[in-house]
Amino acid sequence: MIESTFCLLPGVGRTTERRLWRGGITTWAEFLAASSIRGISAGRKALYDGAISQAHVHYTQDDARYFGVVIPQREQWRLYEWLRNRAVYLDIETDSFGQITVVGCYGHGRVTSFVRGETLAQQHLVDELSQYDLLVTFCGTRFDVPMLLAHYPSLFLDQPHIDLCCVGRQLGYGGGLKAIETQLGIVREPDVHGLNGHDAVLLWNRWRHRRDAQARERLLGYNEADCVNLERIADVFYCEMVRQLPVNASGNPGKVDSLWPAPDIRSGISQL
Repeated sequence: MIESTFCLLPGVGRTTERRLWRGGITTWAEFLAASSIRGISAGRKALYDGAISQAHVHYTQDDARYFGVVIPQREQWRLYEWLRNRAVYLDIETDSFGQITVVGCYGHGRVTSFVRGETLAQQHLVDELSQYDLLVTFCGTRFDVPMLLAHYPSLFLDQPHIDLCCVGRQLGYGGGLKAIETQLGIVREPDVHGLNGHDAVLLWNRWRHRRDAQARERLLGYNEADCVNLERIADVFYCEMVRQLPVNASGNPGKVDSLWPAPDIRSGISQL
């Protein structure tokens, strides 16, 4: 998908990009090989050639952070297939005063929980998050990331960021994270099934004031489910976004058939 992305070029949005695809220019290589492109002046073509060549250099150098700058936020879902193995799925919990209580990170096949009063500290977050080249959240642009930066001003989150809430809205999914999980057939473990953000606050209070170890474990289990399920949702959303792209004679610019061989993409998310 990344090498079929032209919205990193100045002045190029979805309309122009799709016109290029329909005209047979579906990859960076095809754009550079064309001596001229209808609707693009020679001067602008030369400018775009330079920008695409630069993007290709950063891509071959595995410089994910470059694309977090040049690709608009709403289009950064396109980086998912490339960076999936280097992604961290993040979710935070807060108390009734808006203070962070838990930061959960799922990446490289493991969950790491940072708990207030224990391991939750700026340097620990820096050490953990700096390992990853892609950040995936649900409503993170409006909640998780601003909250983290307000509490830890020196925390530098420069990775590309996929906010699955925004991607879901583009696909027509309504409701919050739990509602989308239900729509996709994702079922949580019985111990945390049905819990919500308000319950997370109550569980924290039981741990903080009564040292209820069971409440602490349920809170961490709830946060872990939030993080782990983001990967499953991201798998589905990426497939659906790619398959909504226009198809031309050479196929879909971001074809995913080799990744999801099952006819039903939801049954194929484990194939990634």
